[in-house]
Amino acid sequence: MRSRVLSSSIGSKLLIALTGLGLFIFLIGHLTGNLLFIVGPQAFNAYGHAMVNNPLLYLIEAGLLVIFLLHIYKTVRLYAGAKAARPVAYARKEWAGGPSRKSWASTTMIFSGIITFAFVVLHLRAFKFGAWYEAQGGVRDLYRLQTEIFSNPGYVAFYCLAMVLIGFHLWHGVSSAAQSLGVDHPKYTPKILWTGRALAVLIAGGFFILPIYTYLQGGR
Repeated sequence: MRSRVLSSSIGSKLLIALTGLGLFIFLIGHLTGNLLFIVGPQAFNAYGHAMVNNPLLYLIEAGLLVIFLLHIYKTVRLYAGAKAARPVAYARKEWAGGPSRKSWASTTMIFSGIITFAFVVLHLRAFKFGAWYEAQGGVRDLYRLQTEIFSNPGYVAFYCLAMVLIGFHLWHGVSSAAQSLGVDHPKYTPKILWTGRALAVLIAGGFFILPIYTYLQGGR
């Protein structure tokens, strides 16, 4: 019985790692496209138009939805199982120190994940299902939509706070995924971890800067 539970836990961690890495790769591509906002309306709207008219769009969106929901489901199940196995919490939590990967980011993963889920729902509502403005050429004017959304300083503050929490989630997520996938080499593991963490900072930082830039460049 114990070996079955252990096997299930290992399988769940592996699946969480793989789906997490898939979402991580998606964020890199998504940020790359979003940064075209800085280039200007024509480039940003052309990017949005190309995405919407991709013949594989629905297949990609369905795949992302499955990966996202599977990542959430397995994470919550693993977290609930760990809580059930230790019904009495530690009297006092100490910083692990040394070679341990335990940190504030790791101990708040479930909470940053919940915030991320809420953010994704609101983000889709605002952008994907938001107002439809038509630009020259009959394409959707996403540039105007983003400028309008980020003209609200309250929404800008919320968005930036969400990016900080997502940055924490990505920071530990890379480390956790590498561990679950068995990446353990004294020479290469530290480089892989720090590369992943650097990318986590760049991704969160890029998304953090965009609403501020949009607001300052004329959103008001």
